[in-house]
Amino acid sequence: MPHLVQFNTTDHLRLPGLLYETQDTEKGVIINLHGNGSSSVFYDPETNIFGKQFVRSGYAFFTFNNRGAHYIKSFRRGSKKYRYGMAYEKIKDCVKDIDGAVKVLRRRGYRKFYLMGHSTGANKICVFQYYKKLYNPFSGYVLAGGGDDTGIYYSDLGARKFWSLLKTSRDKIRHGQGKELISGFHSPLSYQSYYDMCNPDGDYNCFPFLEVLKNKQLSTKRLFRHYQSIDIPTLVVYGGNDEYCYDNVPKVMTILKNKCPAPELFVWRVVPQADHSFHGRERALANIIIRWIRKI
Repeated sequence: MPHLVQFNTTDHLRLPGLLYETQDTEKGVIINLHGNGSSSVFYDPETNIFGKQFVRSGYAFFTFNNRGAHYIKSFRRGSKKYRYGMAYEKIKDCVKDIDGAVKVLRRRGYRKFYLMGHSTGANKICVFQYYKKLYNPFSGYVLAGGGDDTGIYYSDLGARKFWSLLKTSRDKIRHGQGKELISGFHSPLSYQSYYDMCNPDGDYNCFPFLEVLKNKQLSTKRLFRHYQSIDIPTLVVYGGNDEYCYDNVPKVMTILKNKCPAPELFVWRVVPQADHSFHGRERALANIIIRWIRKI
């Protein structure tokens, strides 16, 4: 049975997580980063599937609600109240969440860490690597279904609305109104989070597949720079039917192979008949991860 573990981020937010423990800590612990949207590890059935599968193989599993869980979530620091959740999150803050998770697990005796991220969680791993390269506590990364949210918003909104809303968001942030929610948007989203997510030159844009597949220049900075900063063993895995890969998972995998900074450190896998969330194929994904970890 998992244990409820609450911990402080490095900027003093209190986050909750579930820890599936093994009898000893020698093999290490897999830390999981969930995706964006209304995500919560406490409501996902795959949490238990992964936990049991990893523990049976001798690895502990820690999955927690980061500050981007739910659409809107309130936190307190002392007497002050702060709004987070997907509607207000900025991706670079993931570094503070991950550092806090590692710290609490060190106190519980763990010394070997693997970081697994699904969807936006995979983007967060790339951002963490980009900013923490000189001090990295992890022995390996699992990038599962990393997403091109910037490109998806560009496709869904159309060029005119995409760029117009980006300019409005930048102006709102400059005038101290970045936390206002965008009126009439399809889900709760603040101007600051829209700008963070859709700025082609921002940290969120780790997997700019649209720009390569459709030959559209949205960014002015080097593409895939976060991904290309990775210098430790990494497993890249996608569902064969991932609906967010522009109906071309093989091409997306080819792009990542071509952009890979160190092929000898990377392994690429596709889970057949799996969608973006790996629904019904969680055990297959877990087995791929376990086999990969044993090899490295």
